[in-house]
Amino acid sequence: MGIFKENPFGHILFLKKWLIRVLGLMTHSRYKRFNSLDVEGSEIIRSLPDKNVLFVSNHQTYFADVVAMFHVFNASLKGRDNNIKNVGYIWQPKLNMYYVAAAETMKKSLLTKIFAYAGSVSVERTWRSEGKDVKRQVKMSDISNIGKALNDGWVITFPQGTTTPWKPLRKGTAHIIKKYRPVVVPVVIDGFRRSFDKKGLRIKKKGILQSMVIKEPLDIDYENESFDSIIEKLEYAIEQHPSFLKVISKEDLMAYEEENELRRFRNRHKV
Repeated sequence: MGIFKENPFGHILFLKKWLIRVLGLMTHSRYKRFNSLDVEGSEIIRSLPDKNVLFVSNHQTYFADVVAMFHVFNASLKGRDNNIKNVGYIWQPKLNMYYVAAAETMKKSLLTKIFAYAGSVSVERTWRSEGKDVKRQVKMSDISNIGKALNDGWVITFPQGTTTPWKPLRKGTAHIIKKYRPVVVPVVIDGFRRSFDKKGLRIKKKGILQSMVIKEPLDIDYENESFDSIIEKLEYAIEQHPSFLKVISKEDLMAYEEENELRRFRNRHKV
């Protein structure tokens, strides 16, 4: 107990607290000084229960998205209204907050291992491994670990499993929702892809307006609603349903395609 108290994953909370403090101080200017983060719906955060909350979001970078959520959620819990002014809110962070991430990503370097200790629930991707398409069964231990995190607190997940927009949502998210019946809170982000590199570690461009919209919890019939119905509901909530392609501007579509083509070119020419 005390200084050596652990969370359900065996992580020492005192150490996790200091990691979040240091990472929070190091990253605050990325959303407050170099770029500007516009937040909506922070009051919803303060109305949520302490446990069994699943945040479902679109995805734009590996790490910058979830780091921004750690900032926004902790700031809101300390009474900030739609802003992350005065980074003092990170001194006593919410320690039972987790995010779902690919296991192979979180093992790549010392930095990613530090990020993992700060709160990741690492899962093995069933559709991609080491840059190649694969097809394998979902590991039940991964599902149970997400359930363990939900039983302890809040979990952030990116159900598309990729930073490429408008990709289909993985049905595993619907299975988790049906099984553990969490409060499901949609989050819509934008601007992170333009301001950071794909990993979300390097600032690519300054002066970008980033945005995060936290929406009201979804009304889900856990008992009777089908998996497909839940997935469609999530797609609309995080604004990734195919119908949104009909209203997005041609310029934005071209920008996404150019970025994806450049990424494919770089991957083909890696030594």
